[in-house]
Amino acid sequence: MKFKKHVFICTNDKEAPKKCCGSERGMALVDTFKEELKERGLLTEIRAQKSGCLDTCAFGPSVVVYPEGVWYGNVQPSDVKEIVENHLINNQPVERLQLKFAPKEA
Repeated sequence: MKFKKHVFICTNDKEAPKKCCGSERGMALVDTFKEELKERGLLTEIRAQKSGCLDTCAFGPSVVVYPEGVWYGNVQPSDVKEIVENHLINNQPVERLQLKFAPKEA
């Protein structure tokens, strides 16, 4: 695998009345994640990038971290350092920001 972790940040914009991650700081989050990873020398191990719609508009701005598949909602630029430190470096997801989805029935 090229990266140990991959962070996707929704930057999608839609027409009103739906809430949209892009207009709710999506690109600011992308820039903040990239800067934080750069400052810590992690750009070759962890990739942060913009994504299209993650279909969690009501909880946006939304972020998902792979390979774990941990989803975060209502992420603010001020939350990025905590996500990087706790989850991306120390493998401890940030509970207060996590989106918990009910398991789908088979």
